[in-house]
Formats: sequence, C-alpha cells, structure tokens
Amino acid sequence: MKGNTTASASSLSLPPPYEASAYPTERTRGRTLLRSWASPRTLLSLALTLCVFWLCMTNRPVPHTFAGVVDDQFAKALKQCQTRQHVPTKPDPASRTANPRWGAEYGQKRRVVLKNATVFDGERFFEHAMDITFAKGLIESIKPSGQSHHENAVVYNLYGRYVTPGLVDMHSHHMIAPWPGTGMADDSAEVHADTKAVTGQMRIMDALKAYDEGTTLIASGGVTTSLIIPGSANLIGGEGAPVKNALYSGANAEPVVEEVLLERGIPQSERRRYMKMALGENPKAVWGYSRLGNAWHLREHFQKAKELMQSQDDYCVGLEAVQKKTTEAQSLFLIDNGRFPFNLELESIIALLRGQVSLHNHNYEPEDLETMIRISEEFGYRISGFHHAIEAWQVAGMLQERVPNITIATFAEFSLYKHESYWPSLYAGHILDQSGIKVAYKSDHVATFTNAKYLLSQAAVAHAFHLPAEKALQAVTSVPAAAIEQDHRVGYCKAGYDADIVVWDDHPLNRGATALQVFIDGIAQLNDTMVEKSTGSLWNSVSTTRSAKGTEIQVKYEPEERVRDGICQRVTGANGNIVISGITRVFLDKHTKSTVLNASEESGKLEMVLKDGEIVCAGTLKECQNHRDEVETRHGYAALELSNGHIAPGISALTNSLGVREIATDPDTGDGNASGQDIADPESVTYAKYAASLDGKSFARARLGGITRAITAPVSDGPAFVQGVSVEILTSGKRSLLHGGIVQEDVALHVQLGVGAISDEGTGSNGIKKLRKMLSDGLGKNNETVYGRVASGHLPLLVYAENKYEVEQLIWVKKDFPDTKVVLVGAMEAPFVAKDLAAAGIPVILTRDRGAPTSFRTKDGFVGPPLTRSIASYLKEAGVTFGLALIETDMPADFKIHDLLPEAGWTAKYANLTDSEAVKLVTSNIEEILNLNQESNDVVVYEGDPLHYGATVAITLVSNDETGKLEVVNCFPRENEVIVSTSSVE
Repeated sequence: MKGNTTASASSLSLPPPYEASAYPTERTRGRTLLRSWASPRTLLSLALTLCVFWLCMTNRPVPHTFAGVVDDQFAKALKQCQTRQHVPTKPDPASRTANPRWGAEYGQKRRVVLKNATVFDGERFFEHAMDITFAKGLIESIKPSGQSHHENAVVYNLYGRYVTPGLVDMHSHHMIAPWPGTGMADDSAEVHADTKAVTGQMRIMDALKAYDEGTTLIASGGVTTSLIIPGSANLIGGEGAPVKNALYSGANAEPVVEEVLLERGIPQSERRRYMKMALGENPKAVWGYSRLGNAWHLREHFQKAKELMQSQDDYCVGLEAVQKKTTEAQSLFLIDNGRFPFNLELESIIALLRGQVSLHNHNYEPEDLETMIRISEEFGYRISGFHHAIEAWQVAGMLQERVPNITIATFAEFSLYKHESYWPSLYAGHILDQSGIKVAYKSDHVATFTNAKYLLSQAAVAHAFHLPAEKALQAVTSVPAAAIEQDHRVGYCKAGYDADIVVWDDHPLNRGATALQVFIDGIAQLNDTMVEKSTGSLWNSVSTTRSAKGTEIQVKYEPEERVRDGICQRVTGANGNIVISGITRVFLDKHTKSTVLNASEESGKLEMVLKDGEIVCAGTLKECQNHRDEVETRHGYAALELSNGHIAPGISALTNSLGVREIATDPDTGDGNASGQDIADPESVTYAKYAASLDGKSFARARLGGITRAITAPVSDGPAFVQGVSVEILTSGKRSLLHGGIVQEDVALHVQLGVGAISDEGTGSNGIKKLRKMLSDGLGKNNETVYGRVASGHLPLLVYAENKYEVEQLIWVKKDFPDTKVVLVGAMEAPFVAKDLAAAGIPVILTRDRGAPTSFRTKDGFVGPPLTRSIASYLKEAGVTFGLALIETDMPADFKIHDLLPEAGWTAKYANLTDSEAVKLVTSNIEEILNLNQESNDVVVYEGDPLHYGATVAITLVSNDETGKLEVVNCFPRENEVIVSTSSVE
C-alpha cells in the first residue's frame, strides 16, 4: 500500500499465473500425445536430464548458461513456495499518511474542514459538535469544534447536521447487472454445463461495468463502498471485489475497472480476495442437486484442493531442502518434481484453505448454516460472513459456539418470498446482537426492493425492532467494513481513514433520512443545485431537523406478557366502552369535526371515548369529561393509557399477494399460477375471491402496520397482460369467508402494459390494440361480462405501467373511452405526463416513489432525492389524485406491508404534504380511487407516531358490517401471530 508498507510488486509474487494449458481443448489423440511430449515442461525436463547425465558422465563443471536456466527455474519455484502462505497486512489506521486512490491530477485538491457536525464515527455518537478535516482523500483529524486549525482549507459550517462514515454494503451485484439493464448485460453468475456448479476460478473483476448508472444512485444514498460478488446460482460462485461507488474517478475520467476498485494503487499481492459460495434453494433450483448432493460436491472439490495444497507443501519442503545445494542438485529436483504444482480451477480454493481468501456464504436456513460450518471444520477454512441468513436468529447460540467471529449479513425486513425465508423475525438483529453475534445489513442489489440506495433504512428498521441505535449504525458502517477486512480504511470517520463521509438531512435512523452531500476519497459527489431542488435544503446551511432525542426515533413498545394479557382482556371484554388517554394526535376526519387533532402545552394530551362501539368524543380532557364520566360507570368498561398515542383510520392496502399466495415464489402455497388469461376472452378471467384465504405470516405483518383491509389480485408467475379481478378482504383473522371476511368481492380488473403485454401478446402495441378492443366489445357484444362492467365504469381498470409512452397510450385510451374508470399503478415516469393525467382524470396508485431504473423501459424514471425530485411532488403539483401502495410486479411478497404508513410519511416529506395528507395516501385516497365501500370506520390506536418507524399498534377497531359498531379485533398484535378464523361471527 502506498505510504504504508514496504512491500513492492517485485518483492512478493502474484498468485500462481493462469496457464493456457489449464483450459480444456479438443484435439486428436495423436496431436494430444505430440503436444504433451512437446510441452515446455516435458522438453525442459528432458533437456535437464540429458544435460545432467552428460555432465555426470564426463565429470565436467556446469556451464554458466545452463546454470542460469536452472537458477531461473529454481528461483521461480522458490518464490512461489515462499509466498504461498502470504496474507496481506492490515496497517494501523493511525500510521496511514495517504489514500492510495488519490492522485494529484484527479484527486481532492484542497483541504476541507466540516465544522459543527453531529458525528457518528463508526462506533458511537460524539456528545459535542465536532470538526472533521480531510485532505488528499484521507481524514486528518476529528476534533471538538473550535479546536482545529483551518489554514489553507475550505471550511463548511454544518450547523449541527448529522455526519456518518460512508456506508459499507458487503453484498451487492451492481456493475455486473447494470441499471438500466437488459438480459445480455447481466453477468452476475457463470451458469454453464461446462463449468457446472463449482466455479471458484471465476473473477468478478472480469465482468465489472465501470459505467453502471446504478452506482451513482447508490452513492446518493450514502453508500460509498460495496463488495461486488457473484450471484448464488452456483455452490462456489467465484471471487468478488470491493469498489468505491465513484464512477470516472481516475486520471482520464473513463469507465476503467481498475479505477473503481477500492484497492486501486495497491500492489496486487497486497489486495484482499473474497469468495462467494451458496447453499440451499438457489443451487438446488439451478443444478437439481439435493442438499445432500450440494454438500457432497463441495466436499469433493475441497478434497481435491486439499490434496493439491499438500502436494504444494511437499514440493516446497523438498525445494527448500536443496535451496543451498549445488546447481546439479537443484536441477535434479526440478527433473524429478517439475514446476510448482498448480491447477487453475483449484487455485482460489487452495488460497481459501491457506487463509488468503475471505469467504462469504449465501445461506438461509439453520441446516444450511450448520452444513457449511461442518464442512469448514472438516477442511480447516474460516467463514467471514453468512449472507441473507434470514433464519440465523433461530440458532444464535450455535453460531456463537461454533463461529464466534462470524458476521451475519442479513435483511431487516425482506423475507417471505421463498420457503427458506419463511421463518424470519423482524427482531433478528436484536436477537443475534444479544447473543454476541455481529450483524450487518446489506442490499443484495439489483432489484427495486433491494435497491442499495436505501441501505440505511434497514438500519433504521432494525433499530425500531430493538437493535440499539449505535449497533444499528455499526451494522452499515464498521461491522461490514471489518467483515470484508477493510476496517483499516472504511467504515469509520476517524483520522487515518479514507475521506468517505456522508452529511444527512436528519438523524440517520429516522425514516426518510437523505444524504445532502457524499464525499468519496474527499471529493463531493452530489450536485448542490439538484440536492436543494429535490430536498429543499443544502448540507452547509442551517439545519431545521430535530435532535437525535426527537420523537421520530422510536423503538417498538413491547409490553410484558402479563401486562399485554391484562390490557387485551379488558379492552376486548368492554363491549365497546373504552376510554383511551395519553393521545398526542388524532387523524380521524370521519369521526371528528377536524381532520387532525393535536395535543398542545395548553390543552395537554387528548383522549378518545368509545361508548357501545361508537366514538363519542375525541378531544381534550375537558371536552370529553362528560362522555368519560358516563362510560366509566358502565360495567366492564376499559381504560387504555398511552404515553404518545396516535389514532388513525384503518389502512386499505393494495397488496402483492395477501390472501392469494402465502410464499411469493411458490404457487403451491396459494391459488397456483394465474397466467394464461386472455384479454379477448372474458370467460378466461380469474377472480381472487374464489381463492382467498384470510391469514398467514403476511397478515400478521399487516396487523403490525394497522392495515385492516387488503385488496389483492390473482398472482401470475412472470409477466402477464391480464392479471385478473381483485378482492377486498379483512386482515384481522377473526372472520371466515362465509361470515364477513370478504368485504367486496370484485374490486378491479388488473392488467399490465409493457412486459406483461409483450409476454402474452408479442408486442406492447398489440397489447394496446387488444385493450382497446376489449373495451369496445365491453360496450357491445360483451356488455354483460366483466369486460362490460369495466368499459362502463362500474369496475375500475387498474393498469400497471411505468414508461411515459405507455402512460400516454393509457391517457389516449381514457379519452376514447371516457366512461371507463382507468387507474394508473406504478408510474415511475409519470412526472413527464402529470398534467395530462390530471386533465384526463386518471388517478395514480404510486408504487415507486423510491423506484429505480432497473430496466431499459424505466431508464428515464425518477429516482427521488437527492438526485431528482420525488414522483409524488410532481403529481401533487399537477393536481393528480394519488394514493400509495407497496407493490412489486416481479416479487409478489408483502414483506414490507407493515411499513405502509412510514412509507407514506416518507413520501409526504419530499412532496410537501401534511401529515394528514400522508395518512390519506393509504386510507381515504385508496378507497376513493378504487370505489371501495367508504362507510367503513375502522380505527387503529398506536403507541408512537405511525408515520415513523417504531410505532406499535395497541388496538385495532373494525366496524361490524351488520351493526356498524366498532369492535376490538386485535390487541398488541405480534409478528408471527397466526389467528385461525372461526366458522361464525363471534
């Protein structure tokens, strides 16, 4: 490393060179024999044998030229032996005086001082304001404000804004599957019959695309360092490489792979190496092996590598024994033993066995974790990280005993999408941490739902589910830095570390915290003009955000079992007579005179009084006194005392698969595969009402988030033009299908333009043509079918579309069929046509306010602050009616459904919406857009602010369709609480 080590490229060897002869080639038997006899190794051995024999027979001294050949060959072998155990050193950060990525012609030009910063340094928050000084891409000092000297420096006052180290993502696939991308651009894994499931010889560096626009998007989220590793199709996927997320950062500002590498400027022998391996469903699905076969193939490969490694060690023992002997002795050794034993396909695994490669495993379930540990113990290699590991929380004790230094690189929420992710815990980070296991959060970028830009939000969610604040931030900074053995350079904001620094607009664990400036190697990455335009503020201006002790940073309230049981027994047995006190805000325009009621210093906290299942008062203690006094005289009345209570309507959520499929990628866990519907044939249309179920793990998460009603369409595996007719169901788990569980049998007909139309109709244009014909026939020969109801406007038409030209076609359709109630869903490129949408009266259900240009079709999509304005801000400005949903057309899992209100709060933050308008995005707006029964008066009582992470549902009140009264259906719901609906109304 420049400035930090005395090792040079010439003093340490590279890994054994790749040999062309290692690659299999086809040739005739005769040519093969000739080639083997004529190989350099054979000829060398033959020449040496003849020469030595002649010298010995004639008793002559060794000629100088011959000795030179022997010396050269012997020296090469000796060097390989001497360096076969070499492991790169990790210098003390305090000794670092230079960033090897820095160059005078393209690096940071002037010293920079960020003063008055609220700093998290990778371990802790400083109690006082700090000044950070950095030059030439390296942090020089971090001192209490006022103690640093600023000569010859550019000084910025941060006015107390939050600063963290650049985030570290230890599992990403950007640059090998670029955005926007096509199938041919994806090089995430080598899946081929020639190489099969074991491809340790692959190098991710050979596929990196140093022009991937997704990199800039990721950097805008504060992620400055990423480990790029192969995908998980193979048991052994190959070697990865860490990158800095700064494109065109070299001398010529070109898309050069070497220039994005974290270890640019470091000799090859001092660079760290990373191996990706996988067990479980992915290699099973690709190669057809069972878990037994997976383990066998790994063992087989490791055994081959171990045997070759032993051959290398035996070779080196013999070589070193003749090192100081005569040239004749050395030549005889070379004749007998040949070159240093080497096999290209095994080199990486041997390096792993020698401790020269850091191993990162894709694993989910306990048996796969244990199998990998068992194999590592058998062959003597170390595991650096288990990735994904969604079910690792179940075996935290075993992990602590068997692999105490392991890092679990997991997701905070992403789960329920396949069998091996079906037993998650939102408290996993907390549980693992309590057991002494290091936890990191990573992206698995490149899908929209694993967008690395939002890595920080995983730490925020983990904190809400009880992972301590500093541990949550360590999980995206110092912990992953250590797991990839780069914690001497990144992951900390301390002297001697690379100047990768992020300035945030809010506390980094608050919902919606956004980077206002990102420094990589000391160079600012964000355009201040666009940052101000998209966020409304600048990083070096006065901060208007609240302190770290503000009410937004919440941890879920979890009452003790005894307390919970007592509260729940009282409120469920109170016959609708409940007094709720300690309320801070009320969002109930259907039940109160005002849209929002707020507690104040003058009035104190609010309260809400229910009498016989009706809300009779919501207001101050004085305003509700008479009603409270009356209810308190009733037999069995219940009091619910909160500390920061919030009251909101029950959420109506448009979902991915709730009630139709339990595990997103497994059609056997629900209604099967709904593909094959024909837009020309109304009889082919599938109805979700005929397959609805009313509970499961996603339902439990829905109850955690205050969702009382869900709208779900049939699920297809892969893109489909016609997706079927959705149903509205209750989420409480207390009603059966026959007794009120289904609220509205037919909600809307769902169709998908773009990839859906192309998949079923061959072209998007053919899809539009057939959509028009469907509506025309619906007004004519098919007027008594579902298509007739759609064409006449009695059943909404929900159209999933992202591309601006597809949206324009949809507007055109609406103009020609004005009675049809067209609803746009998705809408990444809607800002281009927002005014036209408003003029046409087409409402939008926004699913990608934090979207990404994952495909060519969405290449012009708006990605949101700090790079663009939010989509919602354009819709609001144009006067478009819109709601919010968490829909993924390519991953029908409802793993994040409990975050719908915090997501609405995030949307409101950058769309200039009030908190009341944010709540409406997922309640009344959705009901209006979908023509739902708006007579429902569901109410959810929260402890905490539900527009931020960490609020807890205390009780859920759902209106009984027969009586119109509110009934308590859930009380302090739990994550994995499955409620079996009864056959009749209780």
